[in-house]
Amino acid sequence: MSLLDPGTSLGPPSLESSRSAPLQRRLARRNALRLLPSLGSGFSREDFEAEVGDRRLEEDFLAEARGLVAPALDEVPRDPERFLAWFEGLRDAGPGQGDPLFPWLAEAASLDQFRWFLGQEVAGEAGFEDLLALTQIKMPVVAKLEMARNFWDEMGRGRESGLHGLLLSRLADELDAHLPPTEILPEPMALSNLLTALAWNRHYAFQSLGALGAIELTAPGRAHLVNLGLRRLGCDAATRKYFALHANLDLQHSEAWNRQVLQPLVAADPRYARAFAEGALLRLHAGASCFAVYRDHLWGTASDRG
Repeated sequence: MSLLDPGTSLGPPSLESSRSAPLQRRLARRNALRLLPSLGSGFSREDFEAEVGDRRLEEDFLAEARGLVAPALDEVPRDPERFLAWFEGLRDAGPGQGDPLFPWLAEAASLDQFRWFLGQEVAGEAGFEDLLALTQIKMPVVAKLEMARNFWDEMGRGRESGLHGLLLSRLADELDAHLPPTEILPEPMALSNLLTALAWNRHYAFQSLGALGAIELTAPGRAHLVNLGLRRLGCDAATRKYFALHANLDLQHSEAWNRQVLQPLVAADPRYARAFAEGALLRLHAGASCFAVYRDHLWGTASDRG
């Protein structure tokens, strides 16, 4: 049964930590229920009460995550150019950047270790195109137009063979990298739940813009190293197209996003700078948590770290 299957039965979540697997599975189930199209026959009082309860858990999860990044927000510049310089500096100095996991994947990881890594990554993939579609609702025109151009690329410019999400799924299928739900760590689930919560809830829409911008900003370097590792292991160009594509295209996306989405909005209202920064740091901290637990697992069982 899929981790996101709405039919998954869950007991009360563990609340000792926002990283607990029961809580993250519960939030993943809620996201499936509210995002996947269905032919449901109605919404009962019990359904409503369950949703309200899960929404409270989601807000508590977000409050804990926001508390972790709050101390860094007081130093965020509100001038558009200075903010952009601060934001682009996250590429090198942000949480999780330069993590040793990725050079190791490029140079030393075995095929089985790569399968495990990709299985976790697929579980943490919230679907950039869907996050983008949710986030762009009612945004100002200049930002909305850039987001539309980005969305068109994510959708393969109208070709099924170029759909980014489908490319990742095909890679996982080719490498048999799908893990059973019981083996998915809480951290990639938390990453997916975080991004979905920011995009779904309109009171976090500008944090979502910052989080999506952080993905475009920081993904190319990691994608390049993952692509090198897949090539080293003998994967052909078609199999590793997802990572090869993101190693290059996201560089263009990031520059356009920063200049056409973030900078004009900060110029229009400097208060947006803090929201963008918060979203970016939330995304990067969640990613750094994933990298750390991946290393603990992979290097704890590997005889040679490369």
